[in-house]
Amino acid sequence: MSASICFTAPLKRPAEPKGATWTFLVLPKAASAKLPARSMTTVEGTFAGQPFQATLEPDGEGSHWLKVEKTLREAAGVATGDTVELVVAPVEEEPEPAVPPDIRKALAAAPEAKAVWTTLTPVARRDWIHWMTSGKKAETRVKRIATACDMLASGKRRACCFDRSGMYSKGNMGAPVAAD
Repeated sequence: MSASICFTAPLKRPAEPKGATWTFLVLPKAASAKLPARSMTTVEGTFAGQPFQATLEPDGEGSHWLKVEKTLREAAGVATGDTVELVVAPVEEEPEPAVPPDIRKALAAAPEAKAVWTTLTPVARRDWIHWMTSGKKAETRVKRIATACDMLASGKRRACCFDRSGMYSKGNMGAPVAAD
């Protein structure tokens, strides 16, 4: 494990979706600055003493946020509003991203695109998935999946003009809005 980053942060409940069972926290800027990138970064460490691994998301303001599932929160014995102590470090190797079924199906139907996809790094695949799925409308997602398959089939290895930090995007990346 790389050098550990220690910090505390308040646990918040998201305003949307209503009834969400997960909570979140935003890393202090000083802790986030010690990470290797402003974009998604997978870390491992402890959350209120409980071991975990998760991918931090950019908050769009130069920091990161962490989605905390109910199981981790309960195992740690913490609740919304508590200030939680974390010790994290970037993982040695980024894990493979989960590929949504519609993207898997599109890649299977486009052998040239699938051939390039299999040569990409996990981080590059995660960026493609994020770009394809980040549109607000269902038709945007369908169009981006088709466009991505065409781009990959032509040998393109990166999603174009993609702001991995979320700092220059118009609201499609960022921490959730807290309920309280």
